[in-house]
Amino acid sequence: MKAIILAGGEGKRLKPVTGALPKPMAPILGKPMMERIIELLRDHGIIDICATLKYNPKPITDYFGNGENFGVHLAYSYETEPLGTAGSVKKCRDFWQGDDFLVISGDAACDFDLSYFMAEHRAIRPAVSIALYPHPEPLQYGLALSNKNGKIIHFTEKPTWEQVVTNLINTGVYVITPHAMDFVPDASPYDFGKELFPALLAYGEDIQGIPMDGYWCDIGTPRAYYQCCLDALDGKYTISDPPQETVLPQSPTAAQRNSKVRHISVNDRAGVMRAVTSAMMELGADFADGIVFDDGNGYVRIHPDGTESAILVESDKDDVADTFERFVKRQVT
Repeated sequence: MKAIILAGGEGKRLKPVTGALPKPMAPILGKPMMERIIELLRDHGIIDICATLKYNPKPITDYFGNGENFGVHLAYSYETEPLGTAGSVKKCRDFWQGDDFLVISGDAACDFDLSYFMAEHRAIRPAVSIALYPHPEPLQYGLALSNKNGKIIHFTEKPTWEQVVTNLINTGVYVITPHAMDFVPDASPYDFGKELFPALLAYGEDIQGIPMDGYWCDIGTPRAYYQCCLDALDGKYTISDPPQETVLPQSPTAAQRNSKVRHISVNDRAGVMRAVTSAMMELGADFADGIVFDDGNGYVRIHPDGTESAILVESDKDDVADTFERFVKRQVT
């Protein structure tokens, strides 16, 4: 299946973060949001992709090129006038060429199981399948009310609280049949949620709502953007290459060095370590694993105790350990 990424938005509310960059280029843990979406599509076997562009497209095209460096085939569709979500997809009809296709936003964080979503669409064969997601604050989104079989019977765009009858929102992730796109006028602004989907329901076409597990977040505001970054760091938002914990080089243990360990109780181990660090820095100490100094004649390692407020001094020479124990005690007093 092919996919269309909606990537033409300016993201005015996000400009404190992005500046002049288009919204899909907002970075999530070092990669643009759109790259995270491309990785998601690629991981589910979708490699033929078209991105719809309007606002400041050059940063996107310069970064992604033809998609070869990202393991996909990437084409672009440019708008000079805003065509709306459905209108911009209709402009890509030469790309989808009569086949069902997936639509996804280039500026919303998502880790849905797209393979499951596409399989459900193929099994049911509605005009459109919509990925639904539970959201505790749905007022900024479109609500989709489904019957017991998952058929959507009503849409409410950006409801008031008095209109909230479900917590399932329209995520903007769709599988669409070419037949559904026949309802979209050519070269005219037209929106999926506000116009196409109500029109399909009015003509008796089936729209299937498929509730999805996983993570979804529209990064439309600075607060939502920063929360998404935190969620990625915390593992709530699963990305293709989660950050790996840095493995620092470890010094030999005290036993391996035949060192003795001195245990010095302190009230402020972090403050004492700051003083020790300042003293050791000019001596060329290694700070990768506590504070380590080894000049070939003597070895010392100083580090905080991990379980209580204390400093541990390891050394293979008693006089070196004695010296540093006196130094540490002076900092305490």
